[in-house]
Amino acid sequence: MTLLFSSLYLLDSHSSSSDIKCTICSATYPKSKYANLKVVTKSSDDAFPSKLKSARSVVKTSLSKDELDEGATIKEKCPKCGNEEMQYHTLQLRSADEGATVFYTCPNCGYRFRTNN
Repeated sequence: MTLLFSSLYLLDSHSSSSDIKCTICSATYPKSKYANLKVVTKSSDDAFPSKLKSARSVVKTSLSKDELDEGATIKEKCPKCGNEEMQYHTLQLRSADEGATVFYTCPNCGYRFRTNN
């Protein structure tokens, strides 16, 4: 027997009666009819949003080309050309209990590297 519902209906099976009564339409059926009934439910991915997904949607994990070109400047020597200043950006790429990743770009030669704090 296949029962197809577009919603989940509650059937009161805890009563001492040998029948089950539908709380929506008040129809009554014998409990034995549903003793081995397999219940399968389906829901969309966003029906039960996880805390992790919600938190991840708030965290920015990438930068646009414009954002890369306009980084803050720090007195850090470029390992490639020796320029005394570097531009940098930080992003939280790892879990929240770990430090941010710092991306450095040399405005002189374009050399890039990153460090994990």
